[in-house]
Amino acid sequence: MFYGTMKVAIGGPLKLAFRPWVKGLENIPAEGPAILASNHLSFSDSFFLPAVLDRKVTFIAKAEYFTTPGVKGRLTAAFFKGVGQLPVDRSGARGAGEAAVKSGIEVLERGELFGIYPEGTRSPDGRLYRGKPGGLARVALATGAPVIPVAMIDTEKIQPPGKVVPKLMRPGIRIGRPLDFSRYQGMEHDRFVLRAVTDEVMYEIMKLSGQEYVDMYATAAKRQLTEAAKAEKEAEKAEKAAAAAMEKAEKAQAQKERAEREAAEANRREVQAEEEAHAAAGPSRDERQAGAGPAGDDKRTPAGSSRDDGQDENGRTRDDGQDENGRTRGDDGRAEEERTAE
Repeated sequence: MFYGTMKVAIGGPLKLAFRPWVKGLENIPAEGPAILASNHLSFSDSFFLPAVLDRKVTFIAKAEYFTTPGVKGRLTAAFFKGVGQLPVDRSGARGAGEAAVKSGIEVLERGELFGIYPEGTRSPDGRLYRGKPGGLARVALATGAPVIPVAMIDTEKIQPPGKVVPKLMRPGIRIGRPLDFSRYQGMEHDRFVLRAVTDEVMYEIMKLSGQEYVDMYATAAKRQLTEAAKAEKEAEKAEKAAAAAMEKAEKAQAQKERAEREAAEANRREVQAEEEAHAAAGPSRDERQAGAGPAGDDKRTPAGSSRDDGQDENGRTRDDGQDENGRTRGDDGRAEEERTAE
């Protein structure tokens, strides 16, 4: 009763606003149990698929949606119950898997449709990831219910993870033919069989969705992306710190060079001021005396002309050993002869 009310209240406006297209609707049985195994792109997947079906679909959801305290928590719990969600405690991996299997078996035993996302979580980048064998395959083999592959198209563009306000556009839903795994009946505890069943379902989903397949779990991919984002953030932080340190060093160098230039300019001005002051005061007494030279150094001839040692009164150069007439002196004999001849 409540499910029907919520479907009219939510499904009607949802179909009117987004107008989702559907292919393969005839593959959904009119009655009887069946498992709808879908890719998971967006939070809204659990609303678009039930909105286009006439039958009730029950999905499993994390228990936090049903246990949040306060008025908001109670309203959230009532909403998820109204749209056919069952709480599953995911605090432990094994416990979560057992709870999902138990919930799925109970839904199918009532002859209803059970919806499950084999990837275990939403795709972090729009690609299709490896399916987890614990839930889907075990429920299918334990109940013998057919598995119907479903592909959600473009729902991640309407409401990507972290976005609150959806974008108005047309999503799509492709529903494949039922897969029968009765040949594996009673082998739900064989891990190789569980892996084979899960891989076959994921292959059919891949064909319907056209997604790129990644042979790893989406949870591991999310962890890698988180670590990569953290490493990138730390690298950016380190780069900013290095840039800040370099900028600080450049500023310090610039300040040092500016201080050196200012010191050199101050020294130049001081020298210039001293020179200007000296020029304004004129030469000192010592400089004047130095300019005049020591007394007796300036030897002059009787006519007032300067002469150096080794010159005669007429300014002619003579060497030692010459007389006043410039003739070379000889020994005493030659000098006597010259005097006699005169």
